[in-house]
Amino acid sequence: MSSGQQVRDRQGRREEQPPRPPRGRARPKRDGSWLTPKRIAVIGLSVAVVAALGVFTVKTMKENEAAPSQPLSLDDLTRMADDPFAPDAEADALKASAAQAARARNLKSAREKDGPDWDSVKIVKEAPGGGGFNPQAFPPGSKPDPGSNKAIGQKMAAARGWGGEWGCLEKLWDKESGWNERAMNRSSGAYGIPQALPGSKMASAGGDWQVNPATQISWGLGYIAARYKSPCGAWGHSQSVGWY
Repeated sequence: MSSGQQVRDRQGRREEQPPRPPRGRARPKRDGSWLTPKRIAVIGLSVAVVAALGVFTVKTMKENEAAPSQPLSLDDLTRMADDPFAPDAEADALKASAAQAARARNLKSAREKDGPDWDSVKIVKEAPGGGGFNPQAFPPGSKPDPGSNKAIGQKMAAARGWGGEWGCLEKLWDKESGWNERAMNRSSGAYGIPQALPGSKMASAGGDWQVNPATQISWGLGYIAARYKSPCGAWGHSQSVGWY
């Protein structure tokens, strides 16, 4: 017997029907039947999203190209730079070497009795460059004024709450630079009132670090706070090893 079902027609004759598909199995669909309204809606939405993203991308690119370029300012650059007060092993080694050289020269002077102690700093005639800065001439007719620089430093230290440690700060920078904004260490190349090494680190306090005593002092106080907590902490370290 055939797997199909036999039925009788109106005249009573038997005829065989095609087999029915097993239950649970989807019947084959006619061509094009997969394009249901739901699927058409999903496809249309996808096409619309892709088109919208393309338009947005092209529009953004055109706007960026048309926007005027704005170079980063000095403040932007310095904020992006590395921490200007972070420990610097190379700079510390140069400071130690310079301090050792100064002690050796002073001992030689004392033995030979050929005059006063050797001065470890020189007063430059042109501000040094570095860190993207070119060497810079000092304003015509201007002269360093260590006394005025000390007055500025005392006021700025007091503003930080260091009024009681003024003596330590005064002695520290007397030793380092004589409070002269144009002082440069003969051995290490450290520059300015706080003897930053390199001097361009002071750019984090202002773009006029090469010539402005207040900018140099501001950076120096920040350096002391970060590395030694206070002026007396820095002075104690300097007395111990010859540098800070």
